[in-house]
Amino acid sequence: MGSTRLRRPHAPSNAERARSIASRGGQAAVVGLDQNQRVVPQLHHVDPDGAVTLLLPSDHDLLDCVREGPRSGLPAMLEIADTAPVVLREPVRGLLWISGWLVAPGPSYARRLALDVAEQRPHPGLLDLGHGASLLRLRPGSAVIADAEGTGPLAPAELAAAAPDPFCMLENGWLRHLEDAHPDVFTSLARHLPDPLRHKPGFRIRPLGVDRLGIRLRVEADDGDHDVRLAFESSAWTAEQLRVQVGLLVGCPFRASGRAAD
Repeated sequence: MGSTRLRRPHAPSNAERARSIASRGGQAAVVGLDQNQRVVPQLHHVDPDGAVTLLLPSDHDLLDCVREGPRSGLPAMLEIADTAPVVLREPVRGLLWISGWLVAPGPSYARRLALDVAEQRPHPGLLDLGHGASLLRLRPGSAVIADAEGTGPLAPAELAAAAPDPFCMLENGWLRHLEDAHPDVFTSLARHLPDPLRHKPGFRIRPLGVDRLGIRLRVEADDGDHDVRLAFESSAWTAEQLRVQVGLLVGCPFRASGRAAD
């Protein structure tokens, strides 16, 4: 995340951004009462309300701790790091923490959970359930999101009521393609940035993210990184609308009219 906090246009709500981070998957780690202990699961899957299914080797110490812990569950937190679509010197663009209680589901419930997860996030490790792999379930109590747009707490009901951004599963590939094949787009977008930012030593503009309300840019400079949001004229809900809105920001009538080659 950037070191400079600029005044930004309207962004998706905290709950929307949290749902997008959860949907993308990201890098996850379970943090227990001992903050120095971080357990990286083989697989994590977040339900709309923040409940999490975790896949671990059956001989993992965390499973024993949960089974020997209180019936209400072992207090724990899942940290999900949302990384940028391109290689940056500061790759993490957002963090989602889900706090709650870890429980060990029984065999029949674990099989139902595995089937539900497999439909949405297939993983070969799920085939080992009961044969070297086990599931844990994190019952959510609260969540916190932190990114360049801000930081805020969330209740499970808020998460369940929100939807992920329509481009959250497509933005990484699209932005990587844009930087590789159409770097002129970012040269044109730079004209929207404040002069002091554009004239910093070592100035370089990179893609950071895109959502229905705008495009996010990372400005790398010698004195640090700076995250900037450029707002669209209208919300975008389809790929065609996204191309139009980016074209309007770029100032290219062909892109704005939807006649761009990519």
